[in-house]
Amino acid sequence: MLDLKSIFASDGLLSGQIPGYRERSQQLEMAEAIAETMENNGVLIAEAGTGTGKTFAYLVPALLAGGKVIISTGTKTLQDQLFNRDIPGVRAALNVPVSVALLKGRANYVCRYHLERTLHDEHLAFVNRSEVKYLQQIERYAAQKSSNGDRSGLTAVPEDASVWHHVTATRENCLGTECPHYKNCFLMEARKKALAADIVVVNHHLFFADVMLRDEGLTELLPACNSVIFDEAHQLPETASLFFGESISTGQLLDLAHDTKAEALQAARDCLILPDTIAALEKSARDLRLTITEDHVRFSLPVMKKKPAFTAALKSLQEKLVELADILEDQAERSEGLENCWRRANDHISLIKRWCDDAETAENVRWVEVYSRVMQLNSTPLSIAEIFGRQLAAMPRAWIFTSATLSVNKNFDHYVGEMGLGDARSVSWDSPFNFPEQALMYVPATIPEPHHKDYIGYIVRAAMPVLKASRGRAFFLCTSLRAMQQVHEQLTVAFESEHIDYPLLLQGEASRSGMLKRFSELGNAVLIGSHSFWEGIDVRGAALSLVIIDKLPFAPPDDPVLSARIDKINSQGGNAFMDYQLPRAVISLKQGAGRLIRDESDCGVLMICDPRLTTKPYGRKIWKSLPPMKRTRQLVDVEHFFQQKSLSPAH
Repeated sequence: MLDLKSIFASDGLLSGQIPGYRERSQQLEMAEAIAETMENNGVLIAEAGTGTGKTFAYLVPALLAGGKVIISTGTKTLQDQLFNRDIPGVRAALNVPVSVALLKGRANYVCRYHLERTLHDEHLAFVNRSEVKYLQQIERYAAQKSSNGDRSGLTAVPEDASVWHHVTATRENCLGTECPHYKNCFLMEARKKALAADIVVVNHHLFFADVMLRDEGLTELLPACNSVIFDEAHQLPETASLFFGESISTGQLLDLAHDTKAEALQAARDCLILPDTIAALEKSARDLRLTITEDHVRFSLPVMKKKPAFTAALKSLQEKLVELADILEDQAERSEGLENCWRRANDHISLIKRWCDDAETAENVRWVEVYSRVMQLNSTPLSIAEIFGRQLAAMPRAWIFTSATLSVNKNFDHYVGEMGLGDARSVSWDSPFNFPEQALMYVPATIPEPHHKDYIGYIVRAAMPVLKASRGRAFFLCTSLRAMQQVHEQLTVAFESEHIDYPLLLQGEASRSGMLKRFSELGNAVLIGSHSFWEGIDVRGAALSLVIIDKLPFAPPDDPVLSARIDKINSQGGNAFMDYQLPRAVISLKQGAGRLIRDESDCGVLMICDPRLTTKPYGRKIWKSLPPMKRTRQLVDVEHFFQQKSLSPAH
């Protein structure tokens, strides 16, 4: 193996290949720790502050290790960045003959079977006729010899276009080896490349759905794998909880109805009772969703049981699902598609029955989540530590968990306990950025605690002079969609009354990437967002000079999963607030604060509106976990900071 010091040196291999590369002692130390972990099949938790260059710190050992490495990222965007930019750059610098494959979940690849079926049944597939042109583009894309079928390769079709739903497969409606297009399936081709590659880039959802749950046939990857590297590892507890539990949504039931209708038109037109049975299932699924009038809410099973309309609608849905399954049992032999629908119907029946069963284990919490059009029934484990810990013990290899936010003031107990990582080695490297000079943290002295009825009014009034001092160029990060809407409404009024023309951008007005592009181009915008903009965002330069956070990001205590976990911790003699709620809030706050300084030349102000940061005993624990910025409670210091950094308004 090449000497890591010579690779990461200012005149080393990386500096000659990577534009803007700078030597950082933290990066070298992190790379050495990862290389040692990979060599010894150990477990490493590696927290590295913004600017450390953690991507190169794990890529260099991964490419030099000589074995098979799975790299799992937080998002598909990061996957594409690793595969298309970072890995090719490091591989060229090291000049090593390492093969690399990118692997995503089924829904990211065009499915030839569903594309063909949709082309023959356009009238079934589309409510919005304007999307037919996208269908034609997808058909041409799939026909190209050079195409890998990856949706991200066809930028002409919007990522959120509903047509994608009709030309891709899910785990439920994929026909697998029974599919007539199995031999030239885009997904199967991607899997073959992954099996043959030295480095395989996946994302957390795929890793847990496929490798851990043995859902999609990728377990062949892991036995041959020497190391697993999780980037953005702070997301793992949430993702693992999702995949170690179970869920069924009204959307899945409507998909089943749609697929059954399409398959019946091709193979069972003479089954005259099927259309009415499908229609009855569709109606009962929609009726179940309509039993809750609110959007974006969560309720526990005990709460839902007190709602007679929900109980009646769920019982009716089960009956309609059983009726459909009985008919499909007789029709299943007529086509692979109908057989698939029959199996899905039975799976849904079993899952709903388990969800309703009072004898279900106390180790899971059952709850309902309601979106604008869909209701989802969930069963989530109260703890994933034991489940994940068993997976690690059963698979002896190197496991590396890295992120900028894994500890509370360099203490990893919360993360270790939540993930079941036992005696894993944990190390934290500070950011190389000069935070005392580059950033100022401002906690206004005039704002009441968040339970005050006019809390949003107070924070908007406190933010106005800061926004003037920064000349816009701000992220206003909110802890809820409701707060986000209120901030937007009140800022709009305030800007109009004071004749301020900074553009206001609101999350949801366009795609996240589209909004970020516009934000950077405008140069003086204020972007108001919720959870989508707290992490995974990299805006460098003066376009982002101010980050405002409405309040400390404690999860709402009435959330059914959180509430059940709090009860369990407290009943076992623990302190749920200090052991669970506070660490989670700290990690989330560190993510939001991390949007501000992204480069050695960046500077700006972090404004945290919540007075609990200074008035509560736990406040010190929170701000000591943040980067070492200078702190103030005085507006005049903020205005002076912007003047000093030549960011004040022109006079």
